[in-house]
Amino acid sequence: MSASRPVGLRGELRFNEPLANHTSWRVGGPADRFYLPADADDLILFLRSLHPDEPVFWLGLGSNLLVRDGGIRGTVICTRNRLRQLRRKDHQSIYVEVGVPCAHVARFCLEQALTGAEFLAGIPGTMGGALAMNAGAFGGETWSLVQRILTVDRTGVLWDREPADFVIGYRSVKKPENEWFLACELRLRSGDTAVGRKRIRDLLAKRNASQPINLPSCGSVFRNPQGDYAARLIEACGLKGYRIGGAYVSEKHANFIINSGAATAADIEALILLIQARVEEKFGQRLVPEVRIVGERSRGESE
Repeated sequence: MSASRPVGLRGELRFNEPLANHTSWRVGGPADRFYLPADADDLILFLRSLHPDEPVFWLGLGSNLLVRDGGIRGTVICTRNRLRQLRRKDHQSIYVEVGVPCAHVARFCLEQALTGAEFLAGIPGTMGGALAMNAGAFGGETWSLVQRILTVDRTGVLWDREPADFVIGYRSVKKPENEWFLACELRLRSGDTAVGRKRIRDLLAKRNASQPINLPSCGSVFRNPQGDYAARLIEACGLKGYRIGGAYVSEKHANFIINSGAATAADIEALILLIQARVEEKFGQRLVPEVRIVGERSRGESE
């Protein structure tokens, strides 16, 4: 894509945008190009303007993401608060675009006297991120609610898809190649709003008591192994409070890595690798990151 702005676009195109401003860990180098679409139609026009070989990366709240210090080559499309349609579709389903925060979806459902999405209140990301990784909390998983999905490919063509078109696993989703989530329909149940609100309050109270939610982190770093908890294994290795540079393992919840304010992405990635090595050495269990690590290392940084 050239540096000139394609005719007709209504969104905001930035160059060399620091991604530390757009991730919950508050680290990450610059994106070559960074686009904030005005709406879905504008996004489609933008995709059609890109060179076929242009690398494209999608970003929501940046809450399950580690962007390396060298940044991202190509174009980052940021949907946060941009693709934000949220409406009731029929008596038991809603339509959600990918830029809507999951917590907003949970609240909207209760306003509509629909239940089943309360767990989304505990997911610190957008609907797009939840779809991409089958995000879950408090025993609920995103794809248990999904009945239809709207995707867009890199040429701007829309695809109306069903869950059967995807391979869904624990914190993983395999989608058709070169397609990205644009919106979805969620199937819910009619229910008691007061009961739902109490459930959300109880879930958030539990989260607040056990997780360092007011500090810069990505949420849970590792997937829980089958029949066990990543936090238990990390704590059993004596790693609570362990620090590399400006990054440290939370004293409150061992599956959280905190940016003390001076961390680099390299500090965080080094701590992730150290945790994996220590847990594997002690328990023979290789922890699988839940966080997605992307981008280029900075000059001089070792592999």
